[in-house]
Amino acid sequence: MRELTGQQVVDAIRTETEKTLEALNGYVPTLAIVRVGENVPQLSYERGAKKRMQNFGLDVKTFVFPEDVTPEVFFQRFREINADPCIDGVLLLKPLPEQLDVKRAERSIDPEKDLDGISPVNIARVFAGEEEGFAPCTAEAVIETLRTYEIPVHGKRAVVVGRSLVVGRTLAMLLLRDNATVTICHTKTSDLKEECRKAEILAVAAGKAKLVNRDYVSEGCVILDVGINADEDGNLCGDVNPEGLENVAAALTPVPRGIGAVTTSVLAKHLVQAAARRRL
Repeated sequence: MRELTGQQVVDAIRTETEKTLEALNGYVPTLAIVRVGENVPQLSYERGAKKRMQNFGLDVKTFVFPEDVTPEVFFQRFREINADPCIDGVLLLKPLPEQLDVKRAERSIDPEKDLDGISPVNIARVFAGEEEGFAPCTAEAVIETLRTYEIPVHGKRAVVVGRSLVVGRTLAMLLLRDNATVTICHTKTSDLKEECRKAEILAVAAGKAKLVNRDYVSEGCVILDVGINADEDGNLCGDVNPEGLENVAAALTPVPRGIGAVTTSVLAKHLVQAAARRRL
């Protein structure tokens, strides 16, 4: 079984972004990270994003609001951040506290700076099969992994386990755009095991530790594990249990060092693309 580690994908994305940066003639794109409160997972993602931007030679500005910020203060400042000509991309960390309307925030973000594809405009572009908008970074990280490892998608039977808008549904649309035949499943799917066994490409983003095991996988299947969970011992694991897959699956992304490692590189790629669209 081939292990599809994220580092090779990260290196390929860096090479691609370097070419675009050269065309910008020394201009350094800037990312704005907007965070409300001190949510631990958000802080972890923020650190990873900052490190990746630095590795790619990009700048980051962080805008932090207190947990109890009023809607009036937050949305006024958010509009200013969106409108700042020195900022090329905006990343809004979610969830937001209950006093802030997340839908309003998603509608407020400039689609041309919306690097994680949360605005209704960019979501519509993805579902329309257009390439102008930005897809959510995690979903696109799966596509980048398949592309880097030269795994054919055209005409393949793909099964996506997970129906969230930012991963499962969006990933299904991206696979459709690449001419796969796609089935969307979830944890309530009747006979999920049998549906998964039909897959030549199986992407699992259900948010349930070790949901998919050997019984769900047909011989030669390529498995993309998007899950990030903690197992019963507190160790990091994915939605796929890799035990027993060695002689069955053709390939598998590990957790960690898999799709998660690629996501912030897609964010960097989107930032450079956003800057290029505005300035070239």
